[in-house]
Amino acid sequence: MIRSMTGFASANGALAPHSWGWELRSVNGKGLDLRLRVPDWVDGLEAGLRKQLGADIARGNVSCNLRIARDENTGGLTVNAAQLETVLEALQQIEARAMDAGVSLAPSKASDIVTMRGVLEQATTVDDVETLAKTLLAEFATVLADFNAMRAREGAALEQVLQAQLAEVETLTAQAASLAEQRKAEMAQTLQRNLARVLDNTEGVEAGRLAQELALIAVKADVTEEIDRLYAHVSAARDLLGQGGAVGRKLDFLMQEFNREANTLCSKAQNTDLTRVGLALKAVIDQMREQVQNVE
Repeated sequence: MIRSMTGFASANGALAPHSWGWELRSVNGKGLDLRLRVPDWVDGLEAGLRKQLGADIARGNVSCNLRIARDENTGGLTVNAAQLETVLEALQQIEARAMDAGVSLAPSKASDIVTMRGVLEQATTVDDVETLAKTLLAEFATVLADFNAMRAREGAALEQVLQAQLAEVETLTAQAASLAEQRKAEMAQTLQRNLARVLDNTEGVEAGRLAQELALIAVKADVTEEIDRLYAHVSAARDLLGQGGAVGRKLDFLMQEFNREANTLCSKAQNTDLTRVGLALKAVIDQMREQVQNVE
């Protein structure tokens, strides 16, 4: 199955204290252009992503964005033992000094102590970057699978369009072949007139040169080769579509060959009906070429 170069996928994930969002998209391109915007503090992440993308995608301008957020409130509260000792010693000194001065103080409560600066602290967690990178790379495989599934669906739709266009080219080529056969008598008369014109002006002309001119006249009127090549190109295009995979470049080259034969057919037509068919061929081939630009 062929795939389109156009695709999109997104996903969200989390591994405390981090959460993230993926966005993967691509558009047409002559080659493979990977543009990644990922945090550089996650060691090995970009290299791993490039490896996965390069293994699964042959052509297209691909952009991959990853946004990571960190929850700073995931750690619990902890008692700073050193600060608590300092506070308790200070309270003892204050109470002792108050007793010496005959001053009565209310008993200290735990709720009063914990509100003192530095006694309670927000616990901090150390980021396990290696585990985070492994999790992200494993999850990205699913994102990439969804992305390729969309490109495959687009490719299936493209193939239907291209197959219909190839059938139209084949029909028009058959019409051209029929018209070329019908015009043989007309072309024979034209050739005889041209021959008579040449013979009237052959005084002093070498026989070899005369033969070349006559052969040139015949070749300019014969479209058999162009018709045969158009049939061959239709068969080759169908084989490529059946082969599947990254055949976009080959199809694009084949479209150039299609167009060349249609142009030659029009230039050799010398017949209104055959010219009309040739122009119709050019129109369909141009439409095919636009579609082929989307094929990976």
